[in-house]
Amino acid sequence: MAARSRTSRERSEPAPGPGGPQAPLHVAIVMDGNGRWAQKRGLPRTLGHRAGVEALKRTVAAAPGLGVRWLTVFGFSTENWSRPAAEVSELMALPKRYFDADLKRLEREGVRVRALGRRQGLAPDVVALLDEAERRTAGNDRFFLQVAFNYGGQADIADAARRLAEAAAEGRLDPASIDEKVFAGGLSTAGLPPADLIVRPSGEQRLSNFLLWEAAYAELVFQDVLWPDYDEASLAAAIAAFRARDRRFGGAVSDDVLVAG
Repeated sequence: MAARSRTSRERSEPAPGPGGPQAPLHVAIVMDGNGRWAQKRGLPRTLGHRAGVEALKRTVAAAPGLGVRWLTVFGFSTENWSRPAAEVSELMALPKRYFDADLKRLEREGVRVRALGRRQGLAPDVVALLDEAERRTAGNDRFFLQVAFNYGGQADIADAARRLAEAAAEGRLDPASIDEKVFAGGLSTAGLPPADLIVRPSGEQRLSNFLLWEAAYAELVFQDVLWPDYDEASLAAAIAAFRARDRRFGGAVSDDVLVAG
């Protein structure tokens, strides 16, 4: 049997939660497959998105018991505006469907909500709803839920670069001081830990512009289940796959830390 010393990243992280050794603290999910789920049942795609809200409720409820403290979900991308108007309208209604049903429970159960992405372009009522969810849960710290809405990884990086360039041009920032930490502070995910695990259900195997900066050393797990069918067992399976991985964060395992037994 072989054992090795932990990397410096592992030593610096908080102790794992109830999920056991190497449980991912920050899990991010691309909520994919709503349309195909509906089409397989002969239903409008809009009903698939509504079923996806129920899957989100199940997943948020299950995550803390599996050792997850941060859950980031991809709800609407900057590229989704190109979809048919009726589908975009349904997607815009999803935050209301979710928070109308669950905001009181999230507030009561210690969940802090944070919206990632651009507010520009969203309808005023959607912005107001996201702002209210953040405001009402701002004091919570048992569990952290990030909803990426009107979000794109490339757009977020471009926005951060623009803000840093403006600060440098105005003399508020020395360009020589810009490093990875300073740059990360300009992203909408500032203050969040890096993603440990990114999950994409539906059988597709790509990131689709999700958390491009934050995914630098994330483990990727792709599952065949469509998002409206996602449940605690699906999340547990993704976490089990994560815990079977050997995470080195760019380092290598040297012979002097291996011990035969």
